[in-house]
Amino acid sequence: MTRFGIGYDVHRLTTGRKLILGGVEIPHELGLEAHSDGDVLIHAIIDAMLGAAALNDIGTHFPMTPEFKDISSVELLKRTCKLVADKGYRVGNIDSIVVAQRPKLAPYVMRIRENLAQILNVDVDAVSVKAKTEEGLGFTGTEQGISAYAVAGLCYFSFGAKDPL
Repeated sequence: MTRFGIGYDVHRLTTGRKLILGGVEIPHELGLEAHSDGDVLIHAIIDAMLGAAALNDIGTHFPMTPEFKDISSVELLKRTCKLVADKGYRVGNIDSIVVAQRPKLAPYVMRIRENLAQILNVDVDAVSVKAKTEEGLGFTGTEQGISAYAVAGLCYFSFGAKDPL
C-alpha cells in the first residue's frame, strides 16, 4: 500500500542568516527567517510525509519552543522518518519544487537530491527536486521569500505494525 501527502512551506528572506535548502548551504547574501534554520524544502517534505502518514503537521511535532530554536531541519527530517517508520511506513519517493527568483539553484539540485536521499535512506532516483522562478512576480519573484512544495509517497512495510487499513 502507498499513501501520499502534500507539503508546502514559505519563509521570508532576511540578512544575517544562512540560506539552507535540502540541508545544503547555498551561497547567497540572504537567508531564511524562521524559528529553525528555515529550510523551506525540508519543511515541505516533512509536512508531506506527516500528511501521508496522517500524523498532522510540522508544527504539531516541532512547535516554536526553545527546544527547536535554530535547530537543523535535517534533524527534524530524521525525527520525522522515525515517526513515519513507527507507523509502519518508509519513503517510496519525494517530488518537490523550490520557488526562488535568486539565487539560481540548478547548480545545487544534485547535491540537494543526494543529501535528501541519504537522510531518507532511499536511492537518489527516488528524490526529485525542481527549481523554479516566478519571472519577477509575487513575493518570491520580488525576492521577499522562498517557497517549496512537496509530495511524499510512503510505502507500508512493517509486518509487526498494525495494518493501516
